[in-house]
Amino acid sequence: MSTGVRQQRAAATRRQLIATGLALAERTGLADMSVNLVVAEAGVAKGTFFHHFGDRSEFLLALHTEFHDRVFAEIERTIAGMAPGRDRLLAVAHAYLDECLRHRGVRALLLEARVDPAIIGAIAARNKLVVQRSSPDFAAMGWAHVEPSAAMWNSAVVEAAILELDGGGHRPEVRAALEQFLQGPK
Repeated sequence: MSTGVRQQRAAATRRQLIATGLALAERTGLADMSVNLVVAEAGVAKGTFFHHFGDRSEFLLALHTEFHDRVFAEIERTIAGMAPGRDRLLAVAHAYLDECLRHRGVRALLLEARVDPAIIGAIAARNKLVVQRSSPDFAAMGWAHVEPSAAMWNSAVVEAAILELDGGGHRPEVRAALEQFLQGPK
């Protein structure tokens, strides 16, 4: 078997393990997701798991990274060509919320991952990136405290995702509340 074929098979197995983990996250949460459960569901040997991931924490980090890479790609497609400002912030928020609803296992990544030492650093890095990317929107709207505003907006959007996931789906009142935050109270 050629090196290229082996690499393709290895990549496919890694993707299968990650897909299995994301599906399990919805059913079991992260706390109850054991390596044994993942390999049983994926139909691979335990050694195969450890060939791809050094340990369970590395696997959880891969789940977190995979989900957020998908979300960022969808957000980039959604806002391509949009000028910074309120409309772009709302487009990002809606794209994020919609992706969370498409991948319901993300609830475990949003809640349980916040306390997992293996993922905390990745969460902080992602949050920093979101603040960097959304700061121009707040600057375009004339907000005085751009970076703190972007950080708080990020937290509000994540909380909105949790509310929708807990509520079983799209919640117009949650999304309307997000819009209201950007215009202030009436």
